[in-house]
Amino acid sequence: MDIVGKIIQVLPVQEGVSARTGNPWKIQSYVLETQEQYPRKVCFEVFGEDRIKNNPCNVDDVVTVSFDIESREVNGRWYTSIRAWRVQQGVVDNTAAPAAPAPAQPAAAAAPMAAPAANVESFDAAAGSDEGTDLPF
Repeated sequence: MDIVGKIIQVLPVQEGVSARTGNPWKIQSYVLETQEQYPRKVCFEVFGEDRIKNNPCNVDDVVTVSFDIESREVNGRWYTSIRAWRVQQGVVDNTAAPAAPAPAQPAAAAAPMAAPAANVESFDAAAGSDEGTDLPF
């Protein structure tokens, strides 16, 4: 998934050592505000020293964040993390452009069509009976 917005806060780096493997780890968290009619704030994290270095973000940067969402349960409580795997500067359109342009529609097909009165009358007449309909009720 992707989200676009402006970085409004850079949180302190969290680091530690894995209890299972003994390897050191780092997580950098950022708060992003979407640029919609009703802006939303999203806190996402970048895990790993290499990814933190390769995806630097500063306050007021407009970025496109590609991320995964994961929830996990600890002692009966659920925690959700939004983990970024790529942060690109600016607004990035990740949708592929179509290979060939869509064929042009004729003007008659593009214009909205009004329902003829005969269709409305036949619909009203059929509404009162069960005959001639494919409806299950």
